[in-house]
Amino acid sequence: MEQNFYRDRLEKKYGLNVIIPNETERDYINSVIFDELCAGKLNNESREQFVKIINRFVNEDGAQGVILGCTEIPLLIKQSDVKVPVFDTTTIHSEAAVKYALNMT
Repeated sequence: MEQNFYRDRLEKKYGLNVIIPNETERDYINSVIFDELCAGKLNNESREQFVKIINRFVNEDGAQGVILGCTEIPLLIKQSDVKVPVFDTTTIHSEAAVKYALNMT
């Protein structure tokens, strides 16, 4: 999420202001992804911390939505957990692939 290739495209092509977690939050998110979610562990404490991070974006930075940019995060965070729209990139990519496949003739 620190790399510019996603952020630049979202900002330049769609006019979005992209906010990323601070270094401490990124370290925490990475540890949850690799130490818990990849191992099939769903921890309510981790969910609460992710929600806290998202709410900080909303309250401090004016975020109007959150991109769940890792395939494992939707295992932990659902739309019902936060007040802003959640963009689950796994679902978005899957739906686009099916739509593309169905339109191929």
